[in-house]
Amino acid sequence: MQAAQEVTQNQTASGGQAAKKAVVVFSGGQDSTTCLFWALKRYDVVEAVTFNYGQRHKLELDSAAQIAEELGVKHHVLDMSLLNQLAPNALTRDDIAIEQTEGGLPTTFVDGRNLLFLSFAAILAKQIGAHTVVTGVCETDFSGYPDCRDIFIKSTNVTLNLAMDYPFVIETPLMWLNKAQTWQLADELGAFDFVRNKTLTCYNGIIADGCGECPACKLRSQGLRQYLSSRKEEMAE
Repeated sequence: MQAAQEVTQNQTASGGQAAKKAVVVFSGGQDSTTCLFWALKRYDVVEAVTFNYGQRHKLELDSAAQIAEELGVKHHVLDMSLLNQLAPNALTRDDIAIEQTEGGLPTTFVDGRNLLFLSFAAILAKQIGAHTVVTGVCETDFSGYPDCRDIFIKSTNVTLNLAMDYPFVIETPLMWLNKAQTWQLADELGAFDFVRNKTLTCYNGIIADGCGECPACKLRSQGLRQYLSSRKEEMAE
């Protein structure tokens, strides 16, 4: 895959046109991996960036690195440990339970995470001459996270353009999809089995179908069941 990207880039350059480049914010989970496949279909050069912010499971970083290597995608890992110090939460602390109180945000919400991730992804994008940042945020199945909303993305997009005087576009392929539709997109991209078997969504650090008990696993498995059921019905028609 990497060699193919290099050939495409060289051919585009020799034709006198600038290669289309994109940076994908990448965790190695279902959503970001689907977005990575989506970007590989649309851009000449794709690079992935993963953030090490002291996640509860280092396996997330390992999973992202393995997927990027298998797909031949250049992979950047940036140190964001300061975020861990500033915003204790269930994703960075073993002594904080994964839960959601009525009317409140889940304990897995990390204050400022997507704002920082998109800012640093945009800085990286500018350095490599990319004008597109791709992220898997979603307002349909977003657990109430305020930094997954479309209005936040649009606002951040404008701010980044002004901050660096550089024309960025933040692409959000999953923004209006539920989990069943996200599985459908992976299938349409020819990545269904890859995403199902090689991604890490589970808050408890179990690859593929996960623990089945944490909120992330329940959302993922519910969407999978819905999609497989609809696909079976379509095949029966």
